[in-house]
Amino acid sequence: MKNNRPIIIGVTGGSGSGKTSVSRAIFNHFPNHSIMMLEQDSYYKDQSHLSFEERLTTNYDHPFAFDTDLLIEHLKQLLNYESIEKPVYDYVEHTRSSDVIIQEPKEVIILEGILILEDPRLRELMDIKLYVDTDDDIRIIRRIKRDMEERGRTLDSVIEQYLTVVKPMYNQFIEPTKRYADVIVPEGGENHVAIDLITTKVKSILD
Repeated sequence: MKNNRPIIIGVTGGSGSGKTSVSRAIFNHFPNHSIMMLEQDSYYKDQSHLSFEERLTTNYDHPFAFDTDLLIEHLKQLLNYESIEKPVYDYVEHTRSSDVIIQEPKEVIILEGILILEDPRLRELMDIKLYVDTDDDIRIIRRIKRDMEERGRTLDSVIEQYLTVVKPMYNQFIEPTKRYADVIVPEGGENHVAIDLITTKVKSILD
């Protein structure tokens, strides 16, 4: 572990794997510590130069969808205890919003996203790398529920997107990054033993 600088915990896995639940469980374990969450989803590329129709065809599960250079730049600033202007993504307009969020540096950074282990430059910055591994059928059910309840999508559109984009991209880009993980967490946020082990490890570093 690198001393005197913030700790970065990377949490990845497919869409609907429970990586956000795992991230929140770790975050909530340290209420009195200096800790923050950073979502890779905030770093989708600015698409304001494209027409709305073109933006709709973007493959959001491909590494090219993300502004990884900016994410790396921001992580390096946070590691130097400098604040960043975190971008805000507008899911309605399918491009980056003009708003930013000022994020102050913290001692622990939980970096969460589907493709955070895909880029070697990102992997090098992480102290602990977690891969949340959940069966495909559970992930598709969770995605259907989320997209229909929270994003107003139809069942057919969720299934179509899953079969044509989400599943092939998972097999091509996300699942292969499992080999880079220090810890593989089956069953996501329900795996209290794994979360206890990770939080104990983080506590030992902080102390």
